[in-house]
Amino acid sequence: QAEEELQEACARQALQLQEMGRRERLLRADAGRAREQLESFKSQVLQVCFPAAAGVAGTAVTEQQVIEKVRQISEESQQSHEREKCLQEELRSRLLKEKEVSENVELFKKSLHELQ
Repeated sequence: QAEEELQEACARQALQLQEMGRRERLLRADAGRAREQLESFKSQVLQVCFPAAAGVAGTAVTEQQVIEKVRQISEESQQSHEREKCLQEELRSRLLKEKEVSENVELFKKSLHELQ
């Protein structure tokens, strides 16, 4: 009986090892795909940030240069967003002023018409 239990335990462990091996292969495949996606993304970032260097063999762009360029683009984007908000506020203010002037003109026309 002890021998049967030992054989069953060994069989269970063998199944567990097979499952662990299967999971490891899946994880390795996932890691490989993630690495390929990362390289593709890195290549796209380089093409966008450094178009002149993208097609030139031997032109090395450091990660620090990429980080600085992405930071610069991000800051420019933030500044553009802030400028857009200011322009929208200015437009809103001018539209309100135009509406007020238009109302005053209509009131003036009405008063002028009544005087005639």
